[in-house]
Amino acid sequence: MNSNKQTLKAIPTNIISGFLGAGKTSAIVSLLKTKPRSERWAVLVNEFGEVGIDGALLNGQQSPNSGVFIREVPGGCMCCTAGVPMQVALNQLLKQAKPDRLLIEPTGLGHPKEVLQTLSSSHYKSVLSLQKTITLVDARKLNDSRYTSHATFNQQIDIADIIVGNKYDLYTQNDAETLTDYLINRANQTQQIVFTTQGEIAPELLQGECGYNQSAPCTAHTRTNSGINTREAPLPTNGILCIKNSAQGYQSIGWRISAAHIFSKTALHALFSNLKVERIKAVIKTDEGFVGFNLAEQTLTVTPLNDCQESRIEIIAIQINSMWGQQLMNCLINNKTNSEKTNHEHI
Repeated sequence: MNSNKQTLKAIPTNIISGFLGAGKTSAIVSLLKTKPRSERWAVLVNEFGEVGIDGALLNGQQSPNSGVFIREVPGGCMCCTAGVPMQVALNQLLKQAKPDRLLIEPTGLGHPKEVLQTLSSSHYKSVLSLQKTITLVDARKLNDSRYTSHATFNQQIDIADIIVGNKYDLYTQNDAETLTDYLINRANQTQQIVFTTQGEIAPELLQGECGYNQSAPCTAHTRTNSGINTREAPLPTNGILCIKNSAQGYQSIGWRISAAHIFSKTALHALFSNLKVERIKAVIKTDEGFVGFNLAEQTLTVTPLNDCQESRIEIIAIQINSMWGQQLMNCLINNKTNSEKTNHEHI
């Protein structure tokens, strides 16, 4: 096990990739449950949205002495801007955690090939030992051209050592076969394929050398976020900060909200259940304590969490609806007047 006095060297490192809603965070939660008690694991989480939800969701399901260390890179693909956001966050995480294993979750709209290229650079060559790259796929999406024609979706498949057909319990008779055929048709790829539900991945799948070809060309791209650190910026006086992002045909809107604002869990459940969007992730202080909300494929799951510092909500959609902010504020219990709580320059 790595100790504080040991030099960081050859840390086993896995990328857990997958498109929006494929179940990456659930897979990491599942893997963390298998962590040997004596080991320290680090998780670097990248999110498309600006406010950072996954870190809070993961932290909210860990005990204080779990030996799990989590850091976020919100606001778009972590490898953009010459990889600086990713490298800064990764260096800080490694210094803090001195981990026995590192898991990296790129955003569902990120560029895993470029992430692998950064991890393969001379800077990390002796520090990290790249092991199997795992890509989660919901095989039902292979019937939707928005996915199969999306360059990032296909790149995630192409760089994988192991393809995990997630949400297997929801497949129809031919979905698993469709996934196998899709892989074969992509240059006769022969990745290992496993099927699972709720992101449950056997820890043995993490073992083994990464098959990434470092000489493969990467596509240049630029970061599209606001350029400010919204994850740690002070909240305005009304306790509500809203920020948006857009890239690759998707938009996101997110809120950071002071814990002084308490929401109705029942009202939030009704609101989120009726929004027709790609994804909702949220960590919210409610009248029943802190709760995690996760919506994918119009299925909403709710998870009780340990205490968090504030509420955070992120919605990803093809088109943002200007009414969502007001609808969200209507779920507040300590609701006074619209003018007192919904300063529109922040909503």
